[in-house]
Amino acid sequence: MTNEFSHITEKNQPKMVNVGDKKVTKRRAVARAEMYLGSKVISRFENEELKTKKGPVFQTAIIAGIQAVKKTADLIPMCHPLLINGVAVDINVIDTEKIEIVCTVEIDGKTGVEMEALTGASVSALTVYDMCKSITHEMTINEVKLLEKTGGKSDIKNG
Repeated sequence: MTNEFSHITEKNQPKMVNVGDKKVTKRRAVARAEMYLGSKVISRFENEELKTKKGPVFQTAIIAGIQAVKKTADLIPMCHPLLINGVAVDINVIDTEKIEIVCTVEIDGKTGVEMEALTGASVSALTVYDMCKSITHEMTINEVKLLEKTGGKSDIKNG
């Protein structure tokens, strides 16, 4: 029986997938984190930004997300270190209680950047939480999901 997991050997030992024979293609992944901040936090925003003693919340979260994308291979054991072409993190207020964080990552490479996009969105959300926790601890990171992946074997579009 063939193992369904690419990161497990026939002896059930972990391994890093060998991407040496894959072709270099343009690859892109988009991930989204939705976060409940509550009206207590959102009401303090001015012009789509909240300034705290720690600094501007969204700007800091965007920088943290970009840094997280670059460090994904250090955090997730089977991820390959990648030469990233570009990262964009956008944070938008959805309504009086919620925000969305969208992280887009692009490379020319032999492996995808889904984990990098998911990591960037997640760390951005965690940074927002950290910077706003002095206002309330009732915030939640509700959903982190892959929206899109292009390049490689298959393309995925989840919304």
